[in-house]
Amino acid sequence: MLPADPGIASALLDLFDASPSPYHAVTTMRQMLEAAGFADAPPGSGPVGRWYRIDGGSLVAWVVSAEHHGASPLRLVGAHTDSPNLRIKPQPDRSGPGGARQLGVEVYGGVLLNSWLDRDLGLAGRVVVEGSDGPEERLMRDQRALLRIPQLAIHLDGDIRQHGLNLNPQRHLSPVWGLGEGPSFAEYLAQQVGVATDAILAFDLMAYDLTPAALTGLGDDFLCTARIDNLLSCFLAVRALVAVADAPGAAIPMISLFDHEEVGSVSTTGAASPLLRHQIELLQSGLGTTVADAATARAASLVLSADGAHATHPNYADRHEPEHQVSLNGGPVLKINANQRYATDARSAAAFVAACRAADVPFQRFVNRTDLSCGSTIGPATAGELGIAVVDAGCPQYAMHSARETAGAHDPGWFQAVLEQVLRT
Repeated sequence: MLPADPGIASALLDLFDASPSPYHAVTTMRQMLEAAGFADAPPGSGPVGRWYRIDGGSLVAWVVSAEHHGASPLRLVGAHTDSPNLRIKPQPDRSGPGGARQLGVEVYGGVLLNSWLDRDLGLAGRVVVEGSDGPEERLMRDQRALLRIPQLAIHLDGDIRQHGLNLNPQRHLSPVWGLGEGPSFAEYLAQQVGVATDAILAFDLMAYDLTPAALTGLGDDFLCTARIDNLLSCFLAVRALVAVADAPGAAIPMISLFDHEEVGSVSTTGAASPLLRHQIELLQSGLGTTVADAATARAASLVLSADGAHATHPNYADRHEPEHQVSLNGGPVLKINANQRYATDARSAAAFVAACRAADVPFQRFVNRTDLSCGSTIGPATAGELGIAVVDAGCPQYAMHSARETAGAHDPGWFQAVLEQVLRT
């Protein structure tokens, strides 16, 4: 078996800290790709080389060698750059009792609401401003402990002992960020991006936990950070593509990292959009691909939809399928759902098992309890959009959709080895 390598998890810590929003994550990964010789692809490109394209919070990258041709199949790793969080409303300013200045937020995705309480929160995202030649997009990040959502004291919540914590997203999640008089949010934001207040046209901003990513536990067994779901898969996909770029196989290796998976993938940059299909068509056009070639390539292609998997929680073992226990540091997880919430079928599962065996990596299988609903991934949307076989797999983790999640420190190294094997096969 390939030895576990916690060094890969350690190498990811700074990447997580640099990526508080999908737009920052794409910037982080663009820098990783450019350091490995990748370049922004010109429109309509399909020549030999290492290329990437960025659209908002989404990124597609690929490698074309001199041996690739019009009927070359694809080996593609897909993931998503977004994570559940609290987004700032367009007109967020609120005044609370006692002079508290607050911001209105909207819940993005399936957030574990309680995990955002009593945390130091920063602000990050993108801002569109009026520039000299029209609208300009700028990244914004404030790493100060600006926001906090204080929990109600137990003395004032008589029901919490009997019924647990019950949070109303509209009433209970407005963070405080000041007392008394102060600048409006628009004035604050204008100062952050260096423009006049009336030059701000729009923004996509979100709160994020300021606690740095870390290896934790007595033996550094755990990787703990925000946004494991699903930046862990994104970073490993980029690392795997870079690793195979010097010697790709007969198939064209690609990665596609989408935005908006946590809210259904239906957007111009989500997995249910034609973004990836259009890029594949442009790539194949540059290789002289015919209709027959495209059909041949599609039939021989494979997508690995890389996303977090549920590890069996030691305090809630009854919430998991008893014959499919999943352990942290037990290896990557093959995810299966008969109702196609995951896109895995027998043929794509066999390809994943073969990749794990070729990489000498342990693996596990996950299915949901039959009496509980199952989450989903980009897998089904990608399969429907491309007509290519898809397998869903990923690293196991605890506390999925929490403001701070936990994975095993050994699993990322094993999963990267499998991704490399898939991309170069």
